[in-house]
Amino acid sequence: MRAKHIKAAKLVVVKLGTGILSDNQNCLASSRIKQLTGQVVRAKKNGYEIVLVSSGAVGAGMEALGYQKRPTRLQELQACAAVGQSRLMALYQELFAAHGLQVAQVLLTHSDLEDHDRHLNARNTLVALLERGVIPVINENDAVSFTELTVGDNDKLSALVAALLSADLLVLLTTADGLVRNYGQKNAKLISTVRKINATTKKFAGGTKSATSIGGMATKLEAAKIVVRVGIPMVIANGRTRGILSNILAGKHLGTLFLPGADRLKARKRWIAFFHHPKGVLVVDDGAKAALRERGKSLLAPGIVECTGEFVAGDVVKVCDCNGTEFARGISKFTFDAIKNGAAKKVVVHRDNLVVLLLQRNKRSMSCGR
Repeated sequence: MRAKHIKAAKLVVVKLGTGILSDNQNCLASSRIKQLTGQVVRAKKNGYEIVLVSSGAVGAGMEALGYQKRPTRLQELQACAAVGQSRLMALYQELFAAHGLQVAQVLLTHSDLEDHDRHLNARNTLVALLERGVIPVINENDAVSFTELTVGDNDKLSALVAALLSADLLVLLTTADGLVRNYGQKNAKLISTVRKINATTKKFAGGTKSATSIGGMATKLEAAKIVVRVGIPMVIANGRTRGILSNILAGKHLGTLFLPGADRLKARKRWIAFFHHPKGVLVVDDGAKAALRERGKSLLAPGIVECTGEFVAGDVVKVCDCNGTEFARGISKFTFDAIKNGAAKKVVVHRDNLVVLLLQRNKRSMSCGR
């Protein structure tokens, strides 16, 4: 099964976490980065197209500016990112140039991915780079991103890049061997394959205590939820293991493989589902939920029991059941005021502009009332 999903891959997005790009003194681990870039070079020679999503800019900047701990003030974080990004790219350029390969720095903000025209332009630029044999090195533009409008972490960014390019595989290289059951206990065991992300899966995820990174396994599961719904397999593996990327691409059973969903979302649906900060919430009754999830219908005004947020026609909103569980996202045809005041009489979210998300079923169900 693993070989089926991995060996058929051609376009691979590889995320390099801060923990594998830094050493124990929170400095750039040049020798390890050299070893990893060597594996990327081999993958290129074997016919793969590789896109790197690289963390490490803040950590590299901390080293240069003398920080011992990750700053908490936004301005200081952005200063570290600005200094560190140039140091990181200089190292990538030197290492890949030794093999005759070009790299391109691509810094993205959430707005670049949310705005449809900029979204398409970002995709077209990355495709043009790949067609010329260039290795894109992507990071969030931390030096200018506002906290409220960021992608959030590079696990999510790598998932969005994979979705943007309709990649064949996402590989997250981190300091963990993968998703582990009973982590830190004597009976700890690596989970080789995840077929469905549910409450049990989430229990195995935790945060991080690293001085330079954010997220931990929890953000990797959030990334997995995106790519699995899009239809892309994902592997979490230990980037400190020598030859890890080469061995993963060879189909060896390393790390944790998240199997993709059965259907692959088209580009517009991917953009609606995952590239927005929703502006509001529509709570629907059980009948509307069944119509959307099971019969692929549009959301009609009579099925809405509650409406919150501040949004206008054309904004993306969450669609939730009466338990508060989000199960879909879509583009509203009406403003918040029109829906709240009963002026929206017909289709509020057309099925062409609505995406049903993968969700676990709640054991306890609460019926909606008006």
